[in-house]
Amino acid sequence: MIFAAILAGGIGSRMGGTDTPKQFLTLGNRPVIIHTIEKFVINENIDKTIVLTPKNFINHTNHLINEFIPDNEDVIVIEGGETRNDTLMNSINYINENFGIDEDSIIVTHDSVRPFVTHRIIEDNIQAAKKYGACDTVIPATDTIVESVNGQTIESIPVRDYYYQGQTPQSFNIKKLFNLINSLTEEETNILTDACKIFTLKDEHVHLVSGEVTNIKITYPYDLKLANTILEDKHD
Repeated sequence: MIFAAILAGGIGSRMGGTDTPKQFLTLGNRPVIIHTIEKFVINENIDKTIVLTPKNFINHTNHLINEFIPDNEDVIVIEGGETRNDTLMNSINYINENFGIDEDSIIVTHDSVRPFVTHRIIEDNIQAAKKYGACDTVIPATDTIVESVNGQTIESIPVRDYYYQGQTPQSFNIKKLFNLINSLTEEETNILTDACKIFTLKDEHVHLVSGEVTNIKITYPYDLKLANTILEDKHD
């Protein structure tokens, strides 16, 4: 089976000026999270879409899904974790307990606040995860990258051609991901920033999938304004 895991466990502290997590803010005439979920619901290759939210937003999320994506039994809302990796593990554990995991099971993990992910990106992720076991969606870095360890002076300026900006989805063979997670030391677990780093820590290859500049992550108030502009352009 192929599962989508929509990671909506954060509270969006960088958005400012609102107590509502950013995934529940309005984009156009619908919540951001609904725009995102819909991209996976309409994909015929996705068997189940698992949405992971803060515990006190589970009922609210179910209400939104019933309102905007009614009569859909393939969307499941469960509790996320304290960290991104805890949330990911919650999704894997849920899959294992309710559906089982075999050698071909795939999970497509995606930020709930990237509502403009395309069908092409999702399809490329599924195929890359099947073929390589792990993939990350990226776009080439356009700005010069400056390294500074102390935050005051430049240590180095790497060759930009070798650097990419990470997006999501990140997609994996579930069994391989699960086994690697369980092999991590406590020290390795403490330095994790995302699921792909689990593979790189264990010297496993992660295949690159081309993203899109419009596949933005809504983090700051300006991002929401930009997202509304992108949405208006898509409707024109």
